[in-house]
Amino acid sequence: MAFSVGFTRFIISSEPETAREMLNSSAFADRPVKESAYELLFHRAMGFAPYGEYWRNLRRISATHLFSPRRIAAFGKLRAQIGLQMVGEIRGLMEERGEVGVRKVLHFGSLNNVMLSVFGRSYDFGARNGGGLELEHLVSEGYELLGAFNWGDHFPLLRSLDLQGVRRRCRNLCERVNVFVGAIIEDHRTKRRLRGERNDEEEEESSGDFVDLLLDLEKENRLTDSDMIAVLWELIFRGTDTVAILLEWILARMVLHPDIQAKAQSEIDAALGSARPVEDSDLPRLPYLRAVVKETLRMHPPGPLLSWARLAIHDTHVGGHFVPAGTTAMVNMWAITHDEAVWADPEEFKPERFMVEEGGGGGEFPIMGSDLRLAPFGAGRRVCPGKAMGLATVELWLAQLLQSYKWVGSDRGVDVSERLKLSMEMKQSLVCKAIPRVRV
Repeated sequence: MAFSVGFTRFIISSEPETAREMLNSSAFADRPVKESAYELLFHRAMGFAPYGEYWRNLRRISATHLFSPRRIAAFGKLRAQIGLQMVGEIRGLMEERGEVGVRKVLHFGSLNNVMLSVFGRSYDFGARNGGGLELEHLVSEGYELLGAFNWGDHFPLLRSLDLQGVRRRCRNLCERVNVFVGAIIEDHRTKRRLRGERNDEEEEESSGDFVDLLLDLEKENRLTDSDMIAVLWELIFRGTDTVAILLEWILARMVLHPDIQAKAQSEIDAALGSARPVEDSDLPRLPYLRAVVKETLRMHPPGPLLSWARLAIHDTHVGGHFVPAGTTAMVNMWAITHDEAVWADPEEFKPERFMVEEGGGGGEFPIMGSDLRLAPFGAGRRVCPGKAMGLATVELWLAQLLQSYKWVGSDRGVDVSERLKLSMEMKQSLVCKAIPRVRV
């Protein structure tokens, strides 16, 4: 599909072959930078930085340090701790109200996960003011601004008028982000000065988060303060809502499909063999739980239009059609995952399709970008760098939530209507009941 909005040309792929052609092509190495993304500093972060030496350096840093397999494994206990905090929060909400609005719990848990793993600090679940509340507001407003349609992005004459107030709101938010993230950076600088001179081994052991890594690079004059704030802000922003949104969809499906929920819980009980809490190391023995996650990603891909679009940096061809430079390219992942020509019974929620022993055709179906029938994290150069950590977090927290509770509907029911913002959210937040399970 090809069309234009104002002066912006778009092409959208709704089938795997042309999607692979676009996402893996060097011709689409850049991303279009919306006014909101530019004003919120994302043009200096990995998501929107132009393809080149600066972007490659950020990508290398994230792959080597933040999202390496070793780092992901090292934070397994941290993820488990935050998951148990959410289990406790849910217990308290059930005792107080008799039902749980899961979105708030998941969102705050995701924020804590990002803050602890990347910045080395956390916020109390019970504290609804102070830094935690401010951080929630920053992420929520940034999410809204980046996902909003802005006529100024497509009509240059309207951009200077700022009729929708996007530029004004972005600049106000950016000032608050600079203060919030800047304070984290300064706090790390202060602690490093207090530690004083250390040998290399001590330095490596004490540099436990991404801020310290960026400060090490600062010594080499490779990143400015603005660069570091942009990178850290993007990590907060991108590492929060996707995990929470996906888990909310999964729990909604568990309420709607109690047989599937029971099967996943039986798998957890059988794999652990006792009443001990599930751990990160248990996940490889939970293939059905992983299949549930994959099927939810198929039914409700968080980025149905692969929201982080691509930009043609020179003239090229896709599917035999000429695509001029400056064209914005997107993949309609929702259309692909609901296409009868690609998936059998696409409207049915069937995790078994990913279980080879159950007769499914997928087995260990790859979802990291090599098979465009299901690529929720994108593909090619701009594939999501945190995909492995995000999946590890979702799988562990889901296992903890299913091990601890039986999820049933409340009087409000479950509405699976979708709302497309920056990600595909549930139009009506999930409110359900979490009944404690007795494990033997």
